[in-house]
Amino acid sequence: MIRIDSTVTDSNIHEPTDSWLLWDSVRTIVRLMDKAVKLTQSSIPWINHRRGAKKKMHEIFNTKGIEKKVPLYESLLKYTYNSLKYIETAEQVLKESGTNMIAYDSWITQKNHFIPLILKVVDQTQRRVFNEENVPATEKIFSLFEEHTDIIKKVGRDIKYGHKLNLSSGKSGLILDMVIETGNPADTERFLPMLERHKENYGEVPRQCSVDGGYASIKNLEQAKLFGVKDAAFSKKKGLSIDEMAKSKWVYRQLKHFRAGIESNISCLKRAYGLTCCTWKGWEHFNQYIWSSVVAYNLTLFARLSLKQA
Repeated sequence: MIRIDSTVTDSNIHEPTDSWLLWDSVRTIVRLMDKAVKLTQSSIPWINHRRGAKKKMHEIFNTKGIEKKVPLYESLLKYTYNSLKYIETAEQVLKESGTNMIAYDSWITQKNHFIPLILKVVDQTQRRVFNEENVPATEKIFSLFEEHTDIIKKVGRDIKYGHKLNLSSGKSGLILDMVIETGNPADTERFLPMLERHKENYGEVPRQCSVDGGYASIKNLEQAKLFGVKDAAFSKKKGLSIDEMAKSKWVYRQLKHFRAGIESNISCLKRAYGLTCCTWKGWEHFNQYIWSSVVAYNLTLFARLSLKQA
C-alpha cells in the first residue's frame, strides 16, 4: 500500500514584485562595481544609484494605481540602464589594466551570471508595466539570487514561490519516494510517473494506492489498473465511481482514511525538518536541502520503529 500527495517548499526569497527586482538589480550592479574598483588601480567613472533606486522602489510600493506608478517605474528603469552601462565600462577597464587573472575571471563569472538575469527583469517589467502584457510565468524570473524558483498556484490557496514536491509514503510512515518538480505540473500529470518510479525502485507496483483528489482522472485510474494496481482510491471522485476505484465501499473508505496519514507525514517534515522553506542557496543546494530533510525524517522514524520492535 502506498499513498501519494504533493506539497510546496518555498525558496528563501522576498515578494517578487517588479520594483523590488529592479532594486535588487541595481544593488547587485553596485556590488560588482565596488569589486571592479578594488581590482583595478585606475579609476572607473560611475555613479552609485543604490539610494535613488531604493527610494523609487518604496514610492512604487506605497503608490496606488498603475497610472501613478508608470513615471516611477521609468525613473527606476533609468537607474537600472545607467548602472548596466557602468558594468560595460568596468569590464573594458579591467581588461586593459592587467588585473590579476584569477580575480578578473571571478568578477567576469559573477557578471555573466547576473547581467542576463537583470536584463530579463528589465524585459518583464517593460512588457507588464508599459506594454500592459500578461507575461507568462514560464517567461518570468522571480529572484536574482534564487533564479530557479517557480511560481506555484493552487485554486483557493496562497501563491507560493519555490518548488512542488510529490511524495509517496507507506503504512509505516516512511517516505518511499520523492520528486522535486520544475515548473508547476498538474497533479494529474504526475500520478502515473510516480507509480512508474515506484515499480522501478521496488520491483513491483503497489497492490493498493490512495492519493489526493488532485490526481484523479479516468485515464489515471484506467492506466493504474493496467499497471496491476488492484484498488486505486482518489479522495475526490471527479466523475469516478467507487466500484471503478475499489472492490467495495469498505475498501475505498479504508484507503481514503489511509491517505490522510500522509498529511501528518508532510506536516512533520515541515514543522520539525525544515521543509517549509529552503534556506540553502542555489538549485543544487535546494535539492540537497530537501533530500537531507527527508533522509533525516526517515532515519528518525526508522529508529522509533526499531525501538518498538525491540
